[in-house]
Amino acid sequence: MSGFEHYERELADLDHEIRRYAAICGVDLANRYALDACLQDHHANWADDKARESLHGLLILRIKLEAEMIELGFTPPPLIPPVSFES
Repeated sequence: MSGFEHYERELADLDHEIRRYAAICGVDLANRYALDACLQDHHANWADDKARESLHGLLILRIKLEAEMIELGFTPPPLIPPVSFES
C-alpha cells in the first residue's frame, strides 16, 4: 500500500476523514454499537447513505493499513485516543 515513511501521515489523513464522516453520520466512534448501526442502516436520503458508505470504506481502508503496519512490525496508533483520567 505505502512506504513505511508515510504511514504516520496516511493514518492522520485517514483518521481526519473518518472523524469527518462520523460527524456527518452523527456517530460517536467510541461507541461500537452506534458505529455498527450506522454502517448497517440504509437511509432513504441519498446524501446520508453516501456518507455512511464513505465512512464504511474509510474504516475498511484503515483496517487494511493497520494490518500492513503490524505485518511490518509497526504499531498503529488508535483511531480514538485513550481517555486519560487525571486526578
